[in-house]
Amino acid sequence: MSATDSLFASFALKSLHTDNRIVMAPMTRGMSPDNKPTDASVDYYRRRAAGGVGLIITEGTCPNHIAASGYENVPYFHGDDRLAGWKKVVEAVHAEGGKIAPQLWHCGGMRKRGTLPEGDVDGYTPSGMNVPGKVARHIMTQQDIDDVVRSFAEGARDAQKLGFDAVEIHGAHGYLLDQFFWEGTNQRTDQYGGSMQARGRFIVEIIEACRAEVGPDFPILLRWSQWKQQDFAARLAPTPQLLEAFLQPLIEAGVDAFHCSQRRFWEPEFDGSDLNLAGWVKKITGMPTITVGSISLDQDFISQPAEGDGASSEPASIDRLLEMLDRGDFDLVAVGRALIANPDWPQVVRSGETSGLNAFSKELLATLD
Repeated sequence: MSATDSLFASFALKSLHTDNRIVMAPMTRGMSPDNKPTDASVDYYRRRAAGGVGLIITEGTCPNHIAASGYENVPYFHGDDRLAGWKKVVEAVHAEGGKIAPQLWHCGGMRKRGTLPEGDVDGYTPSGMNVPGKVARHIMTQQDIDDVVRSFAEGARDAQKLGFDAVEIHGAHGYLLDQFFWEGTNQRTDQYGGSMQARGRFIVEIIEACRAEVGPDFPILLRWSQWKQQDFAARLAPTPQLLEAFLQPLIEAGVDAFHCSQRRFWEPEFDGSDLNLAGWVKKITGMPTITVGSISLDQDFISQPAEGDGASSEPASIDRLLEMLDRGDFDLVAVGRALIANPDWPQVVRSGETSGLNAFSKELLATLD
């Protein structure tokens, strides 16, 4: 048996069936003029499918809400021309034997007023805060909440109609959904604030609305994280007990798998165990999980000053990753920057010729190679 056999075992989740356990992590590229995927985008995703990725999760795509986008030239997931562009991506990935899911992403308070094409629109947040204690954004009304829920449900519906194989909801990294989860930015006194369960109500409503649109067999993934761009040390659930309380309502709402974002996949989540975040989620819930975080590279992308600048990362061993996968800590492995540098990363890893893997450098983010 090869050491990588578990990585190349097939996987099934409802209607989704993949040839291996390798996922392309969602990575914002900002190369979609008029917020529409281009022919270069089609080829970018096609090449990763041809390189052996089992499931591609697209870069973040914005649902149909006026304040969803926080960055110029990111792709949207609404409008006939934009959806037609995504249809081309789906067809190209499927032609190479791959599977693909769009990531639906609302930037929330990470949006700054003036960001085009919407321009003079503030970021939307639960309590007007992009960082704890500083009110500088729009405080969402009930109508705003209802509009965002509708936009995600429409996105999930369109994903299914376009032939995508699943849909991922972005609830991580300090963007809108995570700002509701996070007590630091959610100081509401209505039904969407207070306890952990109440802070998760908005996301539960989104998942329920998506499930109602796509039916029981279309997989819904949720990406979430303890850390935030605003605070690397933030923790939604500092104990296994609170983690269980956080996860259970989301499962009941219709989440099929959890994409557990860490900056370093090998770091234990709680004292007394070497399980990482994905490992703990699977242990507590029994649900399928995806691990992610500097896989096959020796540095984070977003580093604190004492950790290096994150500008480049050399290839690193995946022996520890394979040990964790072999013992069942998680089901799928999301590879990010290593797939930008190496579109054929799965094929190279399977061949055992990993000395030929390319390093990642931030200069690669300027291309869609």
